[in-house]
Amino acid sequence: MYTDLNPGKRVLMGPGPSDVHPRVLKAMSTPLVGHLDPDFLTIMNETREMLKEVFRTKNELTIALSGTGSAGMEACLVNLLEPDDKAVVCINGLFAERMADIVKRCGAEPVILPTEWGNIVEPEEVKKVLEKTSRVKLLAIVHAETSTGVRQPLEEISRLTKEAGVLFVVDAVTSLAGIPVETDKWKVDAIYSGTQKCLSCPPGLAPVSFSDRAIQSIAQRTSPIRSWYLDIQMLQSYWGKERFYHHTAPINMVYALREALRLVLEEGLEERFYRHQLHSKALVAGLEAMGLKMIAPLEYRLPELNAVYIPEGIDDVTVRKALLNEYGIEIGGGLGKFKGKAWRIGLMGYSCSKANVMLFLSALENILKTEKYAIPEHGISAAAEFYRNEN
Repeated sequence: MYTDLNPGKRVLMGPGPSDVHPRVLKAMSTPLVGHLDPDFLTIMNETREMLKEVFRTKNELTIALSGTGSAGMEACLVNLLEPDDKAVVCINGLFAERMADIVKRCGAEPVILPTEWGNIVEPEEVKKVLEKTSRVKLLAIVHAETSTGVRQPLEEISRLTKEAGVLFVVDAVTSLAGIPVETDKWKVDAIYSGTQKCLSCPPGLAPVSFSDRAIQSIAQRTSPIRSWYLDIQMLQSYWGKERFYHHTAPINMVYALREALRLVLEEGLEERFYRHQLHSKALVAGLEAMGLKMIAPLEYRLPELNAVYIPEGIDDVTVRKALLNEYGIEIGGGLGKFKGKAWRIGLMGYSCSKANVMLFLSALENILKTEKYAIPEHGISAAAEFYRNEN
């Protein structure tokens, strides 16, 4: 006999999903209407307008795709690339590696610009690869690398792509609504995100935005787009004025995204960015007081995804299991080269709070003491001191 749903109560402090605001959960329970109902079309319009504000863009082709952030990644690349095109892929973590995989599946040639995990991609290296590589169609890069906690500066790289006549594609899955994303100012041609990170909405939609330059490039294709489901021209017809049926949209997820965006704009983008910075700095103060070392250098560190090295002699899985089973806290383990060597601690959207910072530091300290790790200073005391100094 199957019982009622009753998953364990969790505090989501991993690399995503983040905790969902109660107002978003309430919005999801709004009665269903048809995906071409006039009321739902109004909701779609409002969602588009709010997405444009959060992306900081005037791009008309700014919509939410049915699918997670990975669908956004695939949509941007599969629409812009044709067989035998070349795409420079800047790789300094796992999610950029996925970009390169998709480029290959498009029948295009990935030109890999590798960078050591935990570091940024340097503009000088981008300039070199663009100068020595002919017929490049686009350059793809991750703004907030979730596998390493690195924030990638984009302004100079954007300038280089424009000088080279190359389209600029950006992964903003972990950055949107957590740190500034300036789609128009940085002249980004295609950008995608996910709902489950700093937007604090359940996973299931992928906000995307395409510039007029990108739309023109798509219109000039000589071969069909290799994905019917992610064909942006067809999706534009559904989200735009024509309202041409493409697929049945996840209505209640759009309700949820609309409410999540409303919460973001009510708080204010600048205030939201400050909140992420504030609580991340308190968390880092506590971790460093306990003798732990962050992966990303200070000037390129993400506030919403804090990647920290695991102390020598401490087992990754043992600690994460204890956090989950004893305290109900979920954090992420390392990926790729950092597997078993790092923890990834999320402070995203609704999960980004002083209460969560203090709870996590207290729980981690207790577990590390149990594992015979010598703690030089109380992390919770260091975080509390940081908060006092900020007030």
